[in-house]
Amino acid sequence: MTLSLPNKARAFVLPLALMLFGCEGNADDKEKSTPEAGFVVLHEADVPLMIDLAGRTAAFEASEVRPQVSGVIKARLFTEGSIVHAGQTLYQIDPSLYRAAANEAQANLAKAEATWNAAEAKAARYKPLAAIEAVSKQDFTDAQATARQAAAAVAQNRALLDTAKINLRFTRVPAPITGRIGRSIFTTGALVTSGQTEPLTTIQRLDPIFVDIQQSSADLLTLRRSLSSGGMIKSAASVKLKLEDGSEYAQTGTVEFAEVVVDPATGTVTLRARFPNPDGLLLPGMYVHAMLSQATIRDAILVPQQAVTRDARGDATVFIVGPGNKAVQRTIKADRTVDDAWLVTGGELKAGDKVIVEGLGRIKNGSAVKPVAAPRKSSKEPSTKPGTAASGTKP
Repeated sequence: MTLSLPNKARAFVLPLALMLFGCEGNADDKEKSTPEAGFVVLHEADVPLMIDLAGRTAAFEASEVRPQVSGVIKARLFTEGSIVHAGQTLYQIDPSLYRAAANEAQANLAKAEATWNAAEAKAARYKPLAAIEAVSKQDFTDAQATARQAAAAVAQNRALLDTAKINLRFTRVPAPITGRIGRSIFTTGALVTSGQTEPLTTIQRLDPIFVDIQQSSADLLTLRRSLSSGGMIKSAASVKLKLEDGSEYAQTGTVEFAEVVVDPATGTVTLRARFPNPDGLLLPGMYVHAMLSQATIRDAILVPQQAVTRDARGDATVFIVGPGNKAVQRTIKADRTVDDAWLVTGGELKAGDKVIVEGLGRIKNGSAVKPVAAPRKSSKEPSTKPGTAASGTKP
């Protein structure tokens, strides 16, 4: 059964249906035309400021081995390039003359002791005789003086014997420190002298090892002023290394101290870091890059790099999700990066703002957006939850 409407009713119902259908279509089109905006939520954290400085490796301990007596080298008792230990004999110098000198000193000491014993006995016999005036007091005084001279001669000859024994011991040249020994400059049969300028060989201790880092005195002055003004705290003294081939050194070092003088030739201050070197990968004199943090900014905000754009004047700007899901443009000050984010040092951003990182090509200031939490983009991003911004981790 079909219903028929009068012509007047039909004329009213048809336009009404078309209007309702048009409104529904406009709503769907409007929803489809609203761009999605992927965002991250900003929050505050302590951010260590990393710097990259050039440096050179240096041995932890280094010793040039030199002879302390003169003579001909009879034997070399080590393998070049091996590890030697403190006190280990490295060279044997011909000991013949020094052994003879020690024997002579021993004989002289025995002679002096015999003379001293005789003088002591004579002075002891004169003492009671002088008391009863059987001998003159002058003779007794002379006997006592002779005994004291004999005692002094014993001490002198004993010192000469000690010197002779020391020189004899010096014919065996020991290793002053434990470390890796280099090549031998002198061979068996070579004549060496005490006090010579050229060393017999060199020993270096390479585990641990030092890295001398050069930092501009101007940068150091700026750092100290920043620390004294507040907002920054000193960072942990840990250091990472990048080697000459671009690879990162596996071990982490520690800053030991900073020089108190500025090199007038380069205008730099030397920082010394200490690194473990169990595999001997680092050798003295290698050129490296040291990455360290000297200061940490408190309650800093990091913005992902893809969220920041530059206007015609070069000012950094970002879009945030404002009230009513409207895109709002904010101007910020961002002069340096930390990993894959910009460090915000000024502007209108605050913790809790939703910064848009995706869909920026379709967004204008004041336009409506459909906010969507952006997924994590990089493994370096410190944030651990989707929809939260990258921020530094506390040292």
